[in-house]
Amino acid sequence: MSSPDPISPSETPVGGIGVAPEGTVVIAIDAMGGDHGPRVTVPGTAEALKRDGSGRLRFLLHGDEELIAPELAKCPELKAVATIVHTDQSVAMDEKPAQALRRKSTSLFMAISSVKSGAAHAVVSAGNTGALMALSKMILKMITEDLERPPIACSWPNAKGGMGTVLDVGANVTSDANQLIEFAVMGTAFHRAVRGKDKPTVGLLNVGSEDVKGHEEVREAHRILREGVDGINYYGFVEGDDIGKGTVDVVVTDGFTGNIALKTAEGTAKFVKNLFKDALTSSLLSKLGALLAAPALRAMARTVDPGAANGGPLLGLNGIVVKSHGGAEAWAYSNAVSVAISLAASTYATDIRKALAHVRKAHVASPETPQPPQMADEKVS
Repeated sequence: MSSPDPISPSETPVGGIGVAPEGTVVIAIDAMGGDHGPRVTVPGTAEALKRDGSGRLRFLLHGDEELIAPELAKCPELKAVATIVHTDQSVAMDEKPAQALRRKSTSLFMAISSVKSGAAHAVVSAGNTGALMALSKMILKMITEDLERPPIACSWPNAKGGMGTVLDVGANVTSDANQLIEFAVMGTAFHRAVRGKDKPTVGLLNVGSEDVKGHEEVREAHRILREGVDGINYYGFVEGDDIGKGTVDVVVTDGFTGNIALKTAEGTAKFVKNLFKDALTSSLLSKLGALLAAPALRAMARTVDPGAANGGPLLGLNGIVVKSHGGAEAWAYSNAVSVAISLAASTYATDIRKALAHVRKAHVASPETPQPPQMADEKVS
């Protein structure tokens, strides 16, 4: 694991916890976030720590000490490298982002602020998506002023036995050609950091592979990417079934389409899982067959479980923010923490800044290109 990029501390470190020690990777955990709170966030973090094994990890657990401490006592390895940053306030899953912005003592606000102050290198939360987005933008800001909001990237299992990356899966309902190119840049940097592939292939999600297919914005992005954008290994248009096939490493689309694709895939996976369960318990003979095939069936179930791909980073921020599913159990939550660890220990942030600067210089937006309206509260979750 390489050393994380240096982080400049702000004038007032959050909670008096100071700046992350040199040589360590510090992850801030919104321990109260999600449907289950510390019952999941603490053991999930402990599992990610055990899987890492580098000896360089430290954790800041933000939330109610009375609720966190009993769970932490069950995880001695984590307890040895974790600090509880107490607050008895948290953001409810149904709380409006505007309310969350006004409360500076919540576990979510403090966890994100610890990245701003330099006390942590990344933050993980299973909490309210809208509040996480709004607070992250307000506290950390975007890498460049013309980036309106961070796209959410997700990992996606494929037939090749690996994980692809799909973005945006929910932050931006509409995206123009330049935003789609920015997503390609950020998705490439993310995939390189988390999956370790130096030149991941990139495809634009479309209704067909022909150049004339799709709406104007996706065709314009295709034209620019096909002409060549430095650092982007562009494949071309891909269709919905190419995501599961693993035709490309990174699939780029707008948040409206990406979110529908994600929810459809998750629903289909659960449906197929239940079909298998019903079929394998329908008779004594099928139960015997299921018993014999149990190891293979467990491996398959784990692969198609949405928890295997849990952990969607908000890309393009001046800091690393990873969103976990709100209903994730400990194993799934640990995968989100692992994504944060990988990003924090990579050159991901530097790569994105350099790549976006190059895109700005080489491909100036055409004045004829229509710009879709971008509402302040436009998001899906």
